[in-house]
Amino acid sequence: MPRSGPRWHFGGHADGASIMALPMPLPFRARVAPLVLVAAALGACSPVFNWREVPIADEGLVALLPCKPDRATRNLPLGGGSLSIAVDMTGCEAGGATFAVAHATAENPAQAEGWMRAWRSATRSQVAGGTIAETPATLPRAATSPAPVRLEVRQQVAGDPAPAQMLWFAQQRGGKMALYQATVLGSPASADAATVFFEGLRLP
Repeated sequence: MPRSGPRWHFGGHADGASIMALPMPLPFRARVAPLVLVAAALGACSPVFNWREVPIADEGLVALLPCKPDRATRNLPLGGGSLSIAVDMTGCEAGGATFAVAHATAENPAQAEGWMRAWRSATRSQVAGGTIAETPATLPRAATSPAPVRLEVRQQVAGDPAPAQMLWFAQQRGGKMALYQATVLGSPASADAATVFFEGLRLP
């Protein structure tokens, strides 16, 4: 079933302190990659989750998204507003959840480490009050510094922040550092959807 309009958002507050916080009316964009075959056990035949490969920015990352993506570029304030970085976003809504990948480019590993730390801190501050678990993660060909980190927000009672899963990672490309935040915001209708999304992230 087609969506009613090309509007999607990351939810959260409206101050822009993390990618979760950027409500975005986005222009319609044509599909940027052909459909890919996904094993039936992973829900490929679901009319709700229509998985496809989507290139992210120009840095080589390919994501597996369950719907036609929208794109936008926004400034992301970090460090209490003293720093702002340009972030491009690709994402869509399917099965009651938002699936998105945000991307930024740092000049060197030291800058990337600082940005990633501030990015994660800004996100944690927005989900304060929820049950948060942050753990080291792995992703083939991702940089070891800054290393991949996984964050999960669990909704225990009404009024808690919305459930979310996030993965931050980076890769050195052309002398610079590509930074990424992959996000599933909400509870997908399929229990496998978040797993398919995160396992579908492929770095060159």
